[in-house]
Amino acid sequence: MKIAGAAIAAGLEGNVLKGGTADAGAGPGAGVTVPQDEMPIGMTFLTFRKKGEYGLGVKTDKGILDAGAASRMFKKEVPTTIDDVIRGGDRELTALVRTALDSDKAKRLFLDESRIEFGPCVTNPEKILVLGFNYRKHAIETNTPIPASPVLFTKCNNALNGHNGVIKLPTHVATQFDYEAELVVVMGKTAYRVSEADALSHVFGYCTGNDFSARDLQRKTSQFLLGKTCDGFAPIGPYLVTADQIPDPNALKLECYVNGERRQSSNTSDMIFNVKTIISYASQHFTLKPGDIFFTGTPEGVINGMPKEKQVWLKGGDQLTTVIDKLGELKFALV
Repeated sequence: MKIAGAAIAAGLEGNVLKGGTADAGAGPGAGVTVPQDEMPIGMTFLTFRKKGEYGLGVKTDKGILDAGAASRMFKKEVPTTIDDVIRGGDRELTALVRTALDSDKAKRLFLDESRIEFGPCVTNPEKILVLGFNYRKHAIETNTPIPASPVLFTKCNNALNGHNGVIKLPTHVATQFDYEAELVVVMGKTAYRVSEADALSHVFGYCTGNDFSARDLQRKTSQFLLGKTCDGFAPIGPYLVTADQIPDPNALKLECYVNGERRQSSNTSDMIFNVKTIISYASQHFTLKPGDIFFTGTPEGVINGMPKEKQVWLKGGDQLTTVIDKLGELKFALV
């Protein structure tokens, strides 16, 4: 943890980002165990696509540092995918960023963020876990009894999507498409039967997400999966912000906009089960691994919670923006 303080002093402002291979969810990371160094701190990460692969980006005052290119230029072996840095730790990545920031010859290594093609900020989680009815006002608006314990379901890796991504709506099987602004938690350490007091120490970082849904498919059976895991239904990003920069994940404002109109505006303090409770609860039942992610539930304001006469479902051409304090704006389009 000492090294990150030096990195921030060098002007990092806590920004680093990574990825794997360019097919969402693909790559060799899941299930692989590597010796883990300390998790990076004071960093903001992103994933970008380049020549058919995901690259790791680190957000700095000079632009987005291409970690792979910096590794080659300075001949330093460091993590160059987001999977690698989550599962293996810093391993001199922070030191390399500082070297690049201080070097005149490294100018070409910094990318213009406005020209980046983003990937999901986490590319290969073993598990994508999702909380249902975890905001008090959302449960009320959908006439759902307040849950006595966390309601868990899953998405699959094919659903992963990134900032400025596109969701091709499966209109051949569904018509009732809906948004769900959500805080996403990314695990950084293996967790099994952890206490609530210790739960947050296992978190790598946080990002903005949207649990995009097809409500008619969701209601088709007693299980939510069908309406939740169509291709591209799990956009996350643009950034993955290390946990040290978010001292209280249950004190963050979150909003969702459709075509510029605000539809959701709430705070993560309205969660029924807070982040540390969610992690501890899940870990009593199965092992959480580095790279696993939680979508932690959505607040009130979804289309599904409106009176039926006011329900106008999303359609091709709509533009969505999800915003969470300190984590950035996640934008995507529907076609």
